[in-house]
Amino acid sequence: MTAFRLSATGLFAPALLLASVFLMAAGSTNAAPATTATAAPAQDLYKLCRRVKNDDTVRPYSHELYAGTVKAFKKLFPNAKAAPEESELQTQPNYRCMNGKLLACFIGANLPCAKMNAARDNPGADEFCKTNPNEDAVPAFATGHDAVYSYKCRNGKAVMSGAVWALDKRGFAKKLWAEVPQH
Repeated sequence: MTAFRLSATGLFAPALLLASVFLMAAGSTNAAPATTATAAPAQDLYKLCRRVKNDDTVRPYSHELYAGTVKAFKKLFPNAKAAPEESELQTQPNYRCMNGKLLACFIGANLPCAKMNAARDNPGADEFCKTNPNEDAVPAFATGHDAVYSYKCRNGKAVMSGAVWALDKRGFAKKLWAEVPQH
């Protein structure tokens, strides 16, 4: 009787090869996950939005969008004394497409530019309330900054106390996104 043996390398080599091919292909497409999308030239993003109408991929800042990004910033933050510096723009704005338009959001301490978590049950709030049984407000670090609802603690249980964010039809916080005008 002949024994059938496979080495670990022989067994996993096809899987490793397939995974590396997949990763190389994924890196060369524009269909990357929201957190890893690369900046695209301004005209390409405007065209993409007109063509696909809705794309929830959140993309990083592109200097080619500077003028429109500053206008979107002023719309979202009318009381700001000045437009952000270029160094701030390198880290704050994000873009996505909705209804054929290019939109911008500016990341901040409690300004999530991601799709929001609309679940009513919040494990982070539940855990916080176990150690803070009658706290009037559960902080965002416990609920997650993307939580739609706010919570308070009553007798060690998390209780919804209201909605923090109104959502657009794509599931993003309405008041955090503004259109990026093309000219």
